[in-house]
Amino acid sequence: MPAARFKDLCLDANDAPALADWWCTALGYRRRNDGPDGGGAIPIVDPTGAGPLIWVIPVPEVKSLKNRMHLDVFGSTEELIALGAALVRPIGGDIGWDVLADPEGNEFCCFAPEE
Repeated sequence: MPAARFKDLCLDANDAPALADWWCTALGYRRRNDGPDGGGAIPIVDPTGAGPLIWVIPVPEVKSLKNRMHLDVFGSTEELIALGAALVRPIGGDIGWDVLADPEGNEFCCFAPEE
């Protein structure tokens, strides 16, 4: 039996409501009906039930270093940039995906959609 099992993903944010809305738009997620918890964390969910629950958690400090863990998504780099993501590292060389950052600088990898 393993020592742990996966539960949720958590994402720190200075402006949790705005970042939760951004990720909802980017992923097609929705805010969960029960709203923020007592600490202001906002749960967002995949309405299809396929993706994990993500908690967007308000924190006072700004992001200052590279993420040690990140999200991988299938999608359109151009559409994500149009929504407010920033291109950190383009596909090419030793990587077959684009590295992007959300509006608060959290890095994530964007892979071409599966066909």
